[in-house]
Amino acid sequence: MKDVKIEFRKPMYPVNQELMDYLEKNNRLTNIRFYYDDLLRFSDYTPVLDKEGKDTLWLSVYYPEFEHDEIEANLNKIYTLLHSDGDVDVLPFLKVDSIHFCTFGNSKPFRIRVRNILNDNYTNFYIKKADASRIYGLELEEILSPNRINFLLYKDTLIEEHILGIPGDVFIDQHLENCNPLEKAQIAKEFVKFNERCMIGLLGDMRSYNYVIIPTHDFDQVVYRIRPIDFDQQCYEGNLKIYLPQYFKENIKMVELVQEKLKPNSIEQYKKEVRSAIAKRASTDGRLEHLIAIMKKDTISKPESVEELKTSLLKLTYNSQFKRCETMGEILETGLNFVMRNYRNSNIR
Repeated sequence: MKDVKIEFRKPMYPVNQELMDYLEKNNRLTNIRFYYDDLLRFSDYTPVLDKEGKDTLWLSVYYPEFEHDEIEANLNKIYTLLHSDGDVDVLPFLKVDSIHFCTFGNSKPFRIRVRNILNDNYTNFYIKKADASRIYGLELEEILSPNRINFLLYKDTLIEEHILGIPGDVFIDQHLENCNPLEKAQIAKEFVKFNERCMIGLLGDMRSYNYVIIPTHDFDQVVYRIRPIDFDQQCYEGNLKIYLPQYFKENIKMVELVQEKLKPNSIEQYKKEVRSAIAKRASTDGRLEHLIAIMKKDTISKPESVEELKTSLLKLTYNSQFKRCETMGEILETGLNFVMRNYRNSNIR
């Protein structure tokens, strides 16, 4: 399998007023006066190591005493907005256990761990610089997938909830071999569906560390789901393979599992199931129509990438509508319309 690579770091795209209005309408905005840049004022840091002593590429950051209390108070308020609709009654029982900063990756996020001192349970969330393409990715995940996403925006600061699960790379290295044959077949099916959802939704760069595996115990079996956790490469790259997780070398064991456990007709059936589910969601959700109308006028990629991607999709689908696309939003709309049209035609037959 030839690996695909992302050669250049994606720029951050500003959130325009139309997108802001959309987010306000859908209760995604907050008025808490706290900025990403406030967290950059740390005075010291130490590397965060994993259980085996390896560098995680995260830094544990520390703040001067006179700033720490104010920062902690604001972070606790953000926690209540994400998880309890801003209920201030819980604030006395919240404590910020750690603030981690990641210099690896495009968004340079801060990971905040808040602990409830009454029961010692903790929750993570992330604070990042707002990026329009990432926000489109979060919203599209909410609308087109079976998953729900909780995030808030304050001006140029994005607050995202933590998505629970086992990081894909960790699962592949440490857990996959211990799964029984039925579980492996089920994981293979889920990877096929995940692969198809990413391509239809134009969510790129789903290498194994950018998604999580979620095991759920159901009677006498374990059911696995796959969820993306990084939406940085939404509708940006021109190379179609970037939107297909199967082409990343980090996922080669998952691809081999699919080849081992599934027959071609089963793979095609699972793809059809994904297209059907997406077509149903797309045709019944007015939010999607509003969001895409904004995307179509927004600039979230380079002109040459738009040209490359629409040419590839034209060759793949023989759908001449791609020729007319001038933005990534128009490409996404054309692809979704293609999926919905095929879904309706198959039902008529």
